[in-house]
Amino acid sequence: MDWEMITGSPGLAWLILAALLALTELMVPGIFLVFVAAGAGVTGLVTLLFPHFPLLLQVALFAAGSSAAVALGRQWYLRNPGPSPDPLLNDRVARLIGQVVTVAEPIEAGCGKVRVGDGEWLARGPDAPAGAHVRITGAEGNSLTVEPVIA
Repeated sequence: MDWEMITGSPGLAWLILAALLALTELMVPGIFLVFVAAGAGVTGLVTLLFPHFPLLLQVALFAAGSSAAVALGRQWYLRNPGPSPDPLLNDRVARLIGQVVTVAEPIEAGCGKVRVGDGEWLARGPDAPAGAHVRITGAEGNSLTVEPVIA
């Protein structure tokens, strides 16, 4: 099947490809195909302006245009991150701050262990006997900072 015979020109074929990629991005959002569509669109416009543009150069322009669009898009997304519905999603320690947990091994001389969920974490804070309840206030390295819960 010859694209030139169907579309009338290679430039129009590139623009159709760009539109199909953009529509696919709309149906299955992944913030990637839109950049490839931009590369196809640039190639289509250049090929419309220069109808005898060799196919090898068209493919090279498509690859360069898509790569440039991906690089620019990546920079833009890094500078403008979208709001997260759960900003602490990948920050496990930050999610623990404020929780009341039980001392698993007595905190003596500032060190001990607390039970968090089904695991135990090293804890630093004021002395507390096993079974006491403490509140997590932060973290230092791989240990949690705790304070006694005042009832």
